[in-house]
Amino acid sequence: MTKKRSFFDYMWIVSLSYLILGFFNILFAWLGMICFIVPLIISISGGGKSYCNNYCGRGQLLNLLGNKYKLSKNRDIPNFIKSKGFRYGFLVFFLTMFSNMIFITIQVFKQEKNLRQAITLLWTFKLPWNWIDVSMVSPWIAQFAFGFFSLMLTSTILGLITMRLYKPRSWCVYCPMGTMTQMISRARMK
Repeated sequence: MTKKRSFFDYMWIVSLSYLILGFFNILFAWLGMICFIVPLIISISGGGKSYCNNYCGRGQLLNLLGNKYKLSKNRDIPNFIKSKGFRYGFLVFFLTMFSNMIFITIQVFKQEKNLRQAITLLWTFKLPWNWIDVSMVSPWIAQFAFGFFSLMLTSTILGLITMRLYKPRSWCVYCPMGTMTQMISRARMK
């Protein structure tokens, strides 16, 4: 018996398209906010982790690459990555980086800093991204896009690394959105 496919089985295309579009026009990075807001709304409204389990394009992409294309070593993820300490620590780190991105965006908005046309990979390596014309928008809008795309690209790279080394959806174990939706679900059950 074959499982009937639905629109949601192809969300990996949305995730891949997001990354590709961001290379050509950084302003598409704003679409990534959907991946931040929707899981929280679903979880707050009682849907638990259904976004992560059913709709997350990144999880589906990692699953596709790891299972169908056999790019995963399919080993168990180490216990320390599964631990609460690591997951919550990574969430705090990720939210700190997100807050820093917002802070820089505010500084550009207030004209205290100039627009940085760069993508920062793994929170360390700055890649110039000045082939894209962002003059049609306010500098703070572009700054947010550069920062947000940096976060999304970095988390995708981490997901690809852990997919390759371990099981395909190993990223999902310590994904900050998954950790937040789990926290919301537990808080709702109390």
